[in-house]
Amino acid sequence: MSLIQVKAIEGVYDDRQKREIIAKLTDVLVGVAGEHLRSGIVVTFEEVPSGAWGIAGNPVTTEDVRSMAKG
Repeated sequence: MSLIQVKAIEGVYDDRQKREIIAKLTDVLVGVAGEHLRSGIVVTFEEVPSGAWGIAGNPVTTEDVRSMAKG
């Protein structure tokens, strides 16, 4: 069994994006380790509350991430 953990600030990814991230991360590990391991790959997606994540000593919110993504 392999476990892949994803943490992100809540509200950054919608349900469709989360499903795609989970599927693609699984595919990456299968590509390296082999198809026979697919059934043992577990991916968890944990959302951290907005403002409860910090970068360089500063809290980061969902809006901050969206602003960063826009450039």
